[in-house]
Amino acid sequence: MGKRFLHQLLAVVLALFVSPARSGDWLPATATFYGGANGSDTMGGACGYSDLYEQGYGINNAALSTALFNDGASCGQCYVIICDSSKTGWCKPGNNWVVVSATNFCPPNWDLPAVGDLPAGGWCGPPRPHFDMSQPAWENIGIYSAGIIPVLYQRVKCWKSGGVRFTIAGFDHFYMVLITNVAGSGSIQSMAVKGANTDWIPMYRNWGANWHCLSGGLVGQGLSFALISTGGQNIIFQDVVPAWWQFGQTYTTYQNFDY
Repeated sequence: MGKRFLHQLLAVVLALFVSPARSGDWLPATATFYGGANGSDTMGGACGYSDLYEQGYGINNAALSTALFNDGASCGQCYVIICDSSKTGWCKPGNNWVVVSATNFCPPNWDLPAVGDLPAGGWCGPPRPHFDMSQPAWENIGIYSAGIIPVLYQRVKCWKSGGVRFTIAGFDHFYMVLITNVAGSGSIQSMAVKGANTDWIPMYRNWGANWHCLSGGLVGQGLSFALISTGGQNIIFQDVVPAWWQFGQTYTTYQNFDY
């Protein structure tokens, strides 16, 4: 049975279980792993998440190269990844695949010069698409001793349990909100906040999945949020934060995105 046929068969199987976030073909990339055998060192990172289990992302996660990370706009997005057996003999036997969430940034190493087809900056240097996956996720598709494998990937719909969560940080007139457990497209393209006694106030991406605004008077007011996903779905989370909210607290909702 040819490798091309196996890829086609795998595509059919994935179509039955994994919904695409947008239409598209398989795209080539490379993948390495980090974080230890239990993936504990992948907690935290450039998206602003901390405990990936509590925040809805789990151990199947990856740090994205510059080309994929998009200055943090890709945080939370989901990708299905398979080892490209047409290019390597280091794929795990069987038609294995894994879905990972983008939770971190894999920065270029500018001490590494360009070598052959590898640009300066190493595997995570632009414009190379690369996934530095948690070791448990990577070992679904690759043999440990390989270290790095060619892969094929597609962005897919994220599935979550429960609603979007808002964690409020900041001080005085500076408010920063971490958005977690986002389903559908997995990421947010714009958002605004409204106090019980204010108009809608635009918020701006600060870093990763953290959004901020500068405003007086929100303390002591119930808060609502308006979010637009990168898939274009608009949801208003009405009165999801009570008037007695405090910095450092997380507020859960029952609403989530379909796309």
